[in-house]
Amino acid sequence: MGVGLVALLLATQTIDTIVIDNRNVFDHEGDGPGFVARLANALHVRTRPSVIRRSLLVRPGEPYDSARVAESERALRALDVFRLVRLDTARLGPDGPFALRVVTADGWSSKPEVIYSSVGGDETWSIGFVEQNFFGTASQMAVSYGRTPDRDRLQLQYLNPHFVARRLALLLDYSDLSDGEKGIWQFGVPFYQTGARRALLTYGESAHERVLVFRDGALDTTWERRSLQFGVIGGFAPLATSRDYVRLWAGAEWRREDFAAEGTAPFPHSTFVTGRAAVEIGHVRFRVLEHFNSYGRREDVDLSQILRLGAVVDAGVGYEARAQVSTVWRGGFAVLRGETVGLDSMRARGRLTVMSQNLPRQTIIAHIEGGTLRRQKPGAEFDLWLEQRGPRLFGAHAFTGTRMAWLVLEDRILVADDVWGLMGIGVAPFLDYGGAWYGDEAARLGGDAGVALRVGPTRAVSGDAAELAVGYRFGEASAGRGWAVTLRRGVVF
Repeated sequence: MGVGLVALLLATQTIDTIVIDNRNVFDHEGDGPGFVARLANALHVRTRPSVIRRSLLVRPGEPYDSARVAESERALRALDVFRLVRLDTARLGPDGPFALRVVTADGWSSKPEVIYSSVGGDETWSIGFVEQNFFGTASQMAVSYGRTPDRDRLQLQYLNPHFVARRLALLLDYSDLSDGEKGIWQFGVPFYQTGARRALLTYGESAHERVLVFRDGALDTTWERRSLQFGVIGGFAPLATSRDYVRLWAGAEWRREDFAAEGTAPFPHSTFVTGRAAVEIGHVRFRVLEHFNSYGRREDVDLSQILRLGAVVDAGVGYEARAQVSTVWRGGFAVLRGETVGLDSMRARGRLTVMSQNLPRQTIIAHIEGGTLRRQKPGAEFDLWLEQRGPRLFGAHAFTGTRMAWLVLEDRILVADDVWGLMGIGVAPFLDYGGAWYGDEAARLGGDAGVALRVGPTRAVSGDAAELAVGYRFGEASAGRGWAVTLRRGVVF
C-alpha cells in the first residue's frame, strides 16, 4: 500500500484512546553492563505519564493529524528527558478502539557534572550537579561552580516547562561571579505549537558585573555594567494551522543599563523604554536525523521557511529582520539563515549549512558564516572562543572584534553507535578557517586542520558529543602556529 494512501486512510480515523509506554533508562535485558543497568534503573525516577500526556498536541476524540503527531514527537524530545520518542498507531483488537501509541525511553538525568576544556593552553572547567527530570516532572535543577581564564562562577538554575499550569513555563538563572552577579528570569506561555493562537511572556534581568573587551588576543578595556530590565512580549496568530502560521508580535521593555570604567563615581544612571512590533510568517519543516550532533537518538533539525520583519522604537526608530530558507534532498539538506537588528547599534549575521548523509556511516558538513557590528555595547563583540563558532584549536579570545567569518568542513564518521550500551564513538577529519577583527584593523584570520575523536553518551538525556581534536594551526593570526590539541564540547550545527 502506498505511503500516500496510508496517510489518507489515517486522516479519516478518529483517535479513540492514547496509550503511554514509558520505559526506563535501560529498557531491554542485556542493555549495558548488568550491574550498571540495574542500579541506574533502580535509582532513576521515570517521567510521569501525566507529563507525557500534557505535552501531546493531540487528544482522544480528535481526527488523526500526521503533522500534529510529528509535532508532538518534537515537543516530547524538546523536554530533554528522553533518549527515545516514537509515536505510532494501533488497533486494540480486531474491532477495538483506534489508539495512538506513545513509546518513550527515559535518559539518565541525575548526574554529577565535570566539564574540562583546554584550547590553545587556556583551561576551562566546572563541577556541579544537574537533575534534568526532577522526580519525573521534566523540571531541571542545576548547581555548578566553574572557572574560565576570565572569572569564577557559581551558577544556580531552575527550569519548569509546566509551572502551575499546563503550558506555563518558568526559567530562573542566577550567577554569583568573582567579579559581580547576574540574575535572569522568564515566565509565560510561548507559542508551544504551530497551531497555537497566542503567546505571552515576561522577562527580566538584574546584573552588576565586569565586562572585559579583548583585542588581538589580549585584554584591552575593562568596564563595569549595571543593569535592571523588565519586559513583556506577546503574540497573536491570525493564521495558525499544523503546517503554516502568521504571527503578530508586540512588546515593551523598561531598562536601566549603564557602562563605565571601573571605579567611576558617581556611576551614571540612564533609563530607556523600548517598544517592539513585528510580523512573522512561517512554513514548518523539520528533518529527523541520527548521528548529526549526537549518538543513539533522533534529532529534530529545523528547516522551516521563516520571514520576520519588525520595528524597534527607543530614542529613534530601528528595525529587525530574520529569515530562513532551506532545500532538502534524500539524505541531506542546505539551510540559509540570516538576521539583523539596527537602532543605536547594528548587528547582522548570516549562516549557510550544507549536510549530507548519502555515504554510509558518514555525516559530511560544510558550514560558512559571517557577521558585522557597528556601535556595539561593551562585551557585545564577537568572541569566537566563547561562542565556539571559529577555528577550534586556538586559545581564549584569540579572535575578537566587530567583524567575523568562519568556514568549516567536517566529515563525521560513525565508528560505533552503542559501545557497552553507554556511548557512541566517531572520528571527524576537519578543516577550519576564519577569525574576528575590528573595523579599524586588517582581517585577523587563522585556520587548523586535523582529526577529532568524538564521544557521546547514548543513555543520558543530552547526547551532545565531546571531542578530542588534534591538528595543525596555520594562518597569519596564529602566533602559536604548529601542532595543537584541544578537548572540548563538539561543534553543534
